[in-house]
Amino acid sequence: MKLRSIILALPLFIYISCKEKEQPKMPPQQIKVVEVVKKDIPIFNYFVGEVFGQEDVSINARVEGYLTSILFTEGARVKKGDLLYTIDPEPFNAAIAGEKSKVTEAQTKYLNSENNLARIKPLAEMDAVSKSDLDFALADRDASLAARKAAEASLKMAQINLSYTQIKAPINGFIGKTQARVGDFVGRSPNPVIINTISKVENVRVQFFINETNYLTLAKAFAEIHKDIVAEERAQKAEIELLLTDGTTHPHKGVIDFINREIDASTGAILVQASFPNPELILKPGQYARVKVKSRVEKGALLVPQRVVSELQGEYSVFIVNADNKIESRRITIGDDFDDYYIVKEGITEDDKIVFEGLQKVGTGLEVVPEITVFESQFKKQ
Repeated sequence: MKLRSIILALPLFIYISCKEKEQPKMPPQQIKVVEVVKKDIPIFNYFVGEVFGQEDVSINARVEGYLTSILFTEGARVKKGDLLYTIDPEPFNAAIAGEKSKVTEAQTKYLNSENNLARIKPLAEMDAVSKSDLDFALADRDASLAARKAAEASLKMAQINLSYTQIKAPINGFIGKTQARVGDFVGRSPNPVIINTISKVENVRVQFFINETNYLTLAKAFAEIHKDIVAEERAQKAEIELLLTDGTTHPHKGVIDFINREIDASTGAILVQASFPNPELILKPGQYARVKVKSRVEKGALLVPQRVVSELQGEYSVFIVNADNKIESRRITIGDDFDDYYIVKEGITEDDKIVFEGLQKVGTGLEVVPEITVFESQFKKQ
């Protein structure tokens, strides 16, 4: 009887135990997703460039001597014609005095030769003196005239050299650090010859090198976009940007205004120069920056935020929510980047929904409720 009671109670015990083990089913979690963006995207190339002034003019000591004064503040703006340096003028004043005496001497000899010729010429016409005497008088007059002109030229050169003792600004611009101080001997190597530089920086030049492959790619792209314009002419008119070392972009776009006539055989690179307005005087000669050049337009590019892309051993993937609202991993091929996005070449379609947050918490096959969100980026603001 006791055994029978146990047997009868056993199904009830099993039923109660199973009920206790059953857990309530969790609802699918909400996951934020972003839609794939499809848009025509400009593709850029980047190069490292060096900044030069619109004009960078060397200040030379054109005569030898000791500096007697420096009349500017280093780094300050100077105007064309401003007196910058003076060199001791005394040796040059002495040279001028010597040359003046030579001019006087030469002038005296010339006047004597003229008087002698004036005396001999009528005598020669009367055959009172020989023809050789006349020829000698003519030659003496011509030689004296030449000597006088040479003396005058030497005096002029001495006066020019004296003027070089006052070194003036050849252009408007900003002057740099002086390479010589008062009391230094300048104008002859190994002493300073170039003693400063003035740069005009309201506009600047940026020079950079591109390799032959990049040059051909750019040239072909420009030719394709603007078939009515020769590729190199288009390249010279291309608007470009300058990215500064602090991560900001120079506020003024530039244009390519010079492409060297040949590719350097030793490096395989070609020199390119661009000009940028610089009214705020932010850019300085010697500064380095990244040059951003538009090369082509990617038509109908598929874009996903860079933050949703996972990379493992050179392979890239994203999580998507499929039509059954389940997580699926997709291997993708990425191309160029654009701001905060990657251009995806293969692996997704424009209708896919990409998992945006909680990438570490999701796995393939997990059922979710997708919640579409908007990725705020520089691209969205353009």
